[in-house]
Amino acid sequence: MDYDIVIGLEIHIQLATKTKLFCGCDASFTTKMNKHCCPVCTGHLGALPILNEKAVDYAVKAGLALDCNINKFSMFDRKNYFYPDLPKGYQISQFYHPYAEHGHLDIEVDGAVKRIGITRIHIEEDAGKLVHNEMKNESYIDMNRCSIPLIEIVSDPDMSSSKEAHDYLSKVKTIIKYTGVSDVSMELGSLRCDANVSIKPKGQKELGTRAEIKNLNSFKAVAKAIDYEVERQKAAIESGEEIRCETRLWDEARMVTRTMRDKENAQDYRYFPDPDVPVIQLADATIERIRGELPELPAAKMERFIKEYSIPTYDASVLVTEKALADYFESVAKHSGNAKSSSNWIMTEVMRILKDKHIPIEKFVIASKHLGKLIALIGDGTISGKIAKELFVMMQEDPRDPMLIVEEKGMVQITDEGAIETAVDEVLAANPASIEEYNAGRTKVLGFLVGQVMQKTQGKANPSTVNKLMVAKITKE
Repeated sequence: MDYDIVIGLEIHIQLATKTKLFCGCDASFTTKMNKHCCPVCTGHLGALPILNEKAVDYAVKAGLALDCNINKFSMFDRKNYFYPDLPKGYQISQFYHPYAEHGHLDIEVDGAVKRIGITRIHIEEDAGKLVHNEMKNESYIDMNRCSIPLIEIVSDPDMSSSKEAHDYLSKVKTIIKYTGVSDVSMELGSLRCDANVSIKPKGQKELGTRAEIKNLNSFKAVAKAIDYEVERQKAAIESGEEIRCETRLWDEARMVTRTMRDKENAQDYRYFPDPDVPVIQLADATIERIRGELPELPAAKMERFIKEYSIPTYDASVLVTEKALADYFESVAKHSGNAKSSSNWIMTEVMRILKDKHIPIEKFVIASKHLGKLIALIGDGTISGKIAKELFVMMQEDPRDPMLIVEEKGMVQITDEGAIETAVDEVLAANPASIEEYNAGRTKVLGFLVGQVMQKTQGKANPSTVNKLMVAKITKE
């Protein structure tokens, strides 16, 4: 039987505020357990929450970046459930009246644009964290994350493959990072994702029973877990088993999903308005102020790069994946005067080093203006492409202006035809057999002869001049 796959994602993103959502505790990451907590975030009796205004600003900015409608009125509710890492016995979240709804994000599928709807985004506090010591058979509770400010981005069930889910998640991460409201780091727990997966007979309108998959700690895990869950549900249906509405965990070691608990519904959580947190009422002026603070977002930046710099769509799509990378490119292009060469150098040489060293562009040692000047030196004939590669390696250890290094190391390209002609004559005199081969139609030997000249001149001869003189002298003979 053929099936339609139905996928929706719930993405939790930590907002980069200095303090927590409802108290003044430090919201930064720390490995010291229970260091950033107080009576408010640990739920002591009589301690009252006070809403962090900056968290609301950041949340609204994220909602606008994802083309959501921002509700002027929103409110907080208590989501009641018992778990050891939830000291109050409830989580303060938005259920009945979220602050943002009806957004969307476009991804590319088979060369066409597919729109993924965003049902809602709401603000909520995080719970604590359980730390398990299997050697001692003990568990501990770390309260540092209690009341950390989160937004939860709930998509419509519009995705139909693990690749679409991966691309959607990647694009959400990129957009949110552009806004600066979060570092969206999965490693530090500031981006987490749950996947809702179901299947149904092809063409059937009614959705199948969904399973929610948790513990997805990487983009690859999201894709692998979805693929496994789809196959699990297919096998279950075809063997006559009923699919249960449940929460499942992704077991990275065994590469399987496994049952965690039956899936709760809204009634199980007994939502009711939180009496201690006032409602949020946003003025039009506030929303417009935040809208004005939005940076140029990836889609707009990509379109501008294609038009302004005349670079291919693929180049632009790679360069805008990180705002810092896009900024680096623009600076390099400005100093080099050649956008396409700047793009090529960044996408090959620079990104290779970033990948090998596992570092972001912000930690790359060559300043953008210096890389731009290196490219300009190639363009004006001061150095050859081969010398440029050597200079690029040197610049990773030497932060000075590249022209100073070129002059100090004697790397300036030889452009004097007389000097190059002398080297060409010497190479031809030493290789008469190669001349005969070339004139007999085996023209590939030209590469060998040019290489001999470049070796003789220590790579400094202008390659185009060498080629021109070499061909002229060979054919004359």
